[in-house]
Amino acid sequence: MKNIKIALSLLLVITLTGCDDFLSETPDNRTQIDTPDKISELLVNAYPTGATYMDFAETMSDNVSDGQLPETLKKNEQNYNWEMQDETNVDTQASYWEACYRAIAHANKALQAIDQLGNTPNLNPQKGEALLARAYSHFMLVSFWSQRYNPATADKDLGIPYVTEPEEVLIKKYTRNTVKEVFDFIQKDLEEGLKLVNNNYSEPKFHFTKEAANAFASRFYLVKGDWDRVLEVTAGIGSKPVGKLRNYLIFTALDPNIQFIEYAKAAEPANLLIVSSYSIYARASSRNRFHLAGDRSQGILGTGTNIFGKAWLYKTYSYNSSLTVFSPKFKEYFKYTNLTANIGEPYLGTVVLSYDEFYLNRIEALVMKNRIAEANTELEYFFGTRTTGYNPATDKLTEAKIVDKYPVVADEYTPFYTMTPVQTSYVKAIAETRRRDFIHEGIRWFDVKRFNIEVVHETFNKPTNILTKNDNRRALQIPLSASSNGIEKNPR
Repeated sequence: MKNIKIALSLLLVITLTGCDDFLSETPDNRTQIDTPDKISELLVNAYPTGATYMDFAETMSDNVSDGQLPETLKKNEQNYNWEMQDETNVDTQASYWEACYRAIAHANKALQAIDQLGNTPNLNPQKGEALLARAYSHFMLVSFWSQRYNPATADKDLGIPYVTEPEEVLIKKYTRNTVKEVFDFIQKDLEEGLKLVNNNYSEPKFHFTKEAANAFASRFYLVKGDWDRVLEVTAGIGSKPVGKLRNYLIFTALDPNIQFIEYAKAAEPANLLIVSSYSIYARASSRNRFHLAGDRSQGILGTGTNIFGKAWLYKTYSYNSSLTVFSPKFKEYFKYTNLTANIGEPYLGTVVLSYDEFYLNRIEALVMKNRIAEANTELEYFFGTRTTGYNPATDKLTEAKIVDKYPVVADEYTPFYTMTPVQTSYVKAIAETRRRDFIHEGIRWFDVKRFNIEVVHETFNKPTNILTKNDNRRALQIPLSASSNGIEKNPR
């Protein structure tokens, strides 16, 4: 563990639209934060709205291949080859780092205001949201910029700075916490926040509600391998949660232009937490050479991957016969800052937590607790909601089918914990299900890391690049804006 200096004024303030004198004003534009309503207004900014992780996380995973477009963005090729980016433009790794620490600064300012107002019970909902928001951004940071969580090495592995106080000086001395310390801090904030948060928001889908908080907790405890806690926080979803999962039968029957709009809508029951991010990721399928190409799409979404031998309800499309395809999930909203000059800022509604992931996390925990029969029942139901012409009377899932469809391959899935052969087959089935459901959304990268899955990236007329197990590149390199101000770089 090393002492370092972090210029958080730079980490938190450099944005895609310019720089503010962060230390000279409060985060809500000089308003004195002295009422519960003002704290709630401040917490609107306690989420990483300045950027999205989906572009770089998805491109680093095994969901993408070479679509052989004539050209691509520099950051797209860098992400594909697990290289450090030297820019802080839209949708880059560095922009998300900065967005997370800016969100953390707002959460910390809210917590400070709550303390100054006496930490009274009427402020518990705001305190709960602030703690959860702080935990979430730190979790995302450690997930991308550190090696995977492994209790055998976590007390030695480099984590990220866990910041718990508002920045009040230009240069402040920080400690880069170990992965264990970061996870301990996250768990402390998470568990306290779960006790305090409620659902009393005018726009609940843009805040941590009880359901969204439990969904985040299920992801966190899944990474830690705490199956009992996963089952505890997912208990409320119930068995075969009718009306909570995304209805693909209805969704994919819509015109693709409508699907773009509907996917991240607050009215969608499956969506638990939506973040409005500064992003042009909606343009990725037409601009990124390294994206979901047709051949890779068949290996993930093709009929041959359906255990019932039927077509999936997922649909993909392409632009101008491009070799890259897309699932219509992202609608860009352009905010004009100068209508005459046609200048503005692009935003994207992104679903960062959903009942779909929440439910799959529960099924995985059931498997790891050897409750295979229950897991089989729930997984069959999930498959059915995604299968064209599903017939619950004849399309039956069995352990034998799972083992046959998802055989154990030596040294393929290597989490820090052990799994029986049957558990391995079911976990593979769930991981592939999660992969399909969240195509383009970057969620696959979390499974690549925690299961230590090897990723092979081929490039036309160039050598194949392989991300091997325990490869140092699985932890993103610290952004230049941070390393140039004292944060130790990750080994390469």
